[in-house]
Amino acid sequence: MYPSVQLHIAGKWRNAEGDRSIPVLNPATEEQIGTVAHASRGDLDAALEAASKGFAVWRRTSAFERSKIMRRAAGLIRERAEAIAPLMTMEQGKPLFEAKTETLLAADIIDWFAEEARRAYGRVIPARAPDVYQLVIKEPVGPVAAFTPWNFPINQVVRKLSAALAAGCSIIVKAPEETPASPAELIRAFADAGVPDGVIGLVYGVPSEISEYLIPHPIIRKLTFTGSTPVGKQLAALAGAHMKRITMELGGHAPAIIFDDADIDAAAKQLSKAKFRNAGQVCVAPTRFLVQSKVYGDFVAAFISEAKTFKPGNGLEKDVSMGPLANERRVTAMESLLADAFQKGARIETGGNRIGNKGYFFEPTVVTGVNRDMRMMNEEPFGPLAMVLPFETFEEAVTEANRLPFGLASYAYTRSAKTANMLASSVEAGMMTINHLGLALPEVPFGGIKDSGYGSEGGSEAIEAYLNTKFVSQAGL
Repeated sequence: MYPSVQLHIAGKWRNAEGDRSIPVLNPATEEQIGTVAHASRGDLDAALEAASKGFAVWRRTSAFERSKIMRRAAGLIRERAEAIAPLMTMEQGKPLFEAKTETLLAADIIDWFAEEARRAYGRVIPARAPDVYQLVIKEPVGPVAAFTPWNFPINQVVRKLSAALAAGCSIIVKAPEETPASPAELIRAFADAGVPDGVIGLVYGVPSEISEYLIPHPIIRKLTFTGSTPVGKQLAALAGAHMKRITMELGGHAPAIIFDDADIDAAAKQLSKAKFRNAGQVCVAPTRFLVQSKVYGDFVAAFISEAKTFKPGNGLEKDVSMGPLANERRVTAMESLLADAFQKGARIETGGNRIGNKGYFFEPTVVTGVNRDMRMMNEEPFGPLAMVLPFETFEEAVTEANRLPFGLASYAYTRSAKTANMLASSVEAGMMTINHLGLALPEVPFGGIKDSGYGSEGGSEAIEAYLNTKFVSQAGL
């Protein structure tokens, strides 16, 4: 059964003031499955007060104890994964196996940051004078405001939450209203593991109203956001006006470059999984497939064949391998991008249509004959839409890969070590994976450059954004 999702403030699960709520729909059926509490200004004030008090407690909690509590939370997530995954599938649409994978990965991410909590080292700097100690000390930045999207309801929260807790910060999470139950279960695991009251807050409501109130508030010292580039720029400007620390993970339009010496079958199989996972609603999904002319036809044929193996449907049903889009807006976006491309000469090789008249299902779609005047070549599709175009030379491929202002993920396939090394130094992206799918593990950096944001939400780099560096120079009396 899908729950009525509440706010979590000062260690208590509670309804919003006046019992305000927002309906939650199942994107596979378009039916209401539950409600989520709609926070008021009073609820936000309560969350801010709790975060301030929680920070005072948590920053004094030893890194060793923080680590133990976090590891207990990871264990609870693993124990509850079978119950949490169906909630995510009902509210977000992704197949049950994807939802369970995301839930279990969250536990791995928590474990990673639990260990990083014990390794937030300072250092001693050799002094120029005798009897002087020069110390570099790492301290938590303070209460954090986190804003997360609906495409990975747990994954996008857990990276921010775990880094903040590892550093000793408290945090208020503004989780997505479309997919509220699974992130609530993530936070329930932390609460049940023994995180002190007030350290973690959870609110839902109108995103713009909450961000415009929380970000300028003097209690909040850091903003972390995952979402679109236009919204990210607005929030970054607001945070900058108040000198708040920022981590931004924004939009992408990832190139996948396939050279004529690549293993074409392996490339088609792996890239199709990356493309159509979560119905293409993935910020790091490959979108522009650049294929060297000699193997262009072979790759297109292999990729179309792989695309046709995906079975769209209700994620709770057996053998479904691709769920619906998250909402009606995404269906409209797919249809608009395809209409524009078709008018400008593109060819739809497979897919291209909405499926049925109930639920937000859309066919896995492959488009050829594309050019740079088409919107889909310039706007992040964020759906099951792959565009394939040929190239002749290395320089031509890199020029196209770097053409857009985005710089999040990138992919490449080649058997040449020289080509791989040249790509690594030439493609403008925060992440590149060559000859396999190697992104988004807990221990590796995760973030973009250019209009795709800045900062990392993975690896040892991630915790740094939640720490202040203090220098102390002390002389003997």
